[in-house]
Amino acid sequence: MSEIKKTFLAFIGGSGLYDLPGIENVEEQEIATPFGCPSDKIITGKIEGKPIAFLPRHGKGHRFLPSEVNYRANIYALKKLGVTHIVSVSAVGGLQEKTAPGTAVIPTQIIDKTNGTRQRTFFGNGVVGHVSFADPYCPELQKHIAKACEQEKVTTHLGGALVCIEGPRFSSRAESHSYRREEASIIGMTAMPEAILAREAEIAYATLAFVTDYDCWREETEAVTVEAVMAVLSKNVEASKRIAKAIHKSLPMESSNSIFSAAANSIMTNPSLIPAETKRNLELLYGKYWK
Repeated sequence: MSEIKKTFLAFIGGSGLYDLPGIENVEEQEIATPFGCPSDKIITGKIEGKPIAFLPRHGKGHRFLPSEVNYRANIYALKKLGVTHIVSVSAVGGLQEKTAPGTAVIPTQIIDKTNGTRQRTFFGNGVVGHVSFADPYCPELQKHIAKACEQEKVTTHLGGALVCIEGPRFSSRAESHSYRREEASIIGMTAMPEAILAREAEIAYATLAFVTDYDCWREETEAVTVEAVMAVLSKNVEASKRIAKAIHKSLPMESSNSIFSAAANSIMTNPSLIPAETKRNLELLYGKYWK
């Protein structure tokens, strides 16, 4: 069942993207959550009268490792603000010839290689839920991203899988070749659990990934270094800011999306058995389902 909502678009900025210019009526929101503090204050405002929010995933100054990011607090805080759509902007490595450095990729699938140390669900502590994740990204939001990339004349590939590794180290050559055999297109460190938490929170979510390097599977290329990544990243950042504005402009003021009710039939626990504290913590997300 699709639900119509007034759209509120947020961007989660990855490596190199720490702000969005052109936002009017700017406020810095310090949002409290039951899961701790978000990565940083959330910047809110409007562009051409439409609300927009921005959160630097790693915090201002890039302070948090991929595994240290409080993904639950980030997604919960955005939900608390009323965000309906999230575009995750990420720096990634390319695992195929076509996903070359400097190109943009809009992945349609995720392969999760993280090791389980990240808090990856809102469920637990007395409530059991299982949300469908067959298609991790919102196809409607992806169309707006693809349109914006075309408008800004950025070479873009729609489709393919993003393999998410734990980090913070880069891959070994053997690992890189292994991911290629799994037919992954790009590799990053932050797609999970961000994507599944957004789905559990019933927020439409998609990734705009900018390729900075060829990982290390190309034997004739140098090993991945921060210096090499940053050199390409600086060019990608300007393109990502232009694309972000174009996505925001094309997204309609109201949107209908089945993801807005993604958790409707996911909770298996009898509401009368859910602990009071858990109910309080998750009221924002699931209270409508156990009333």
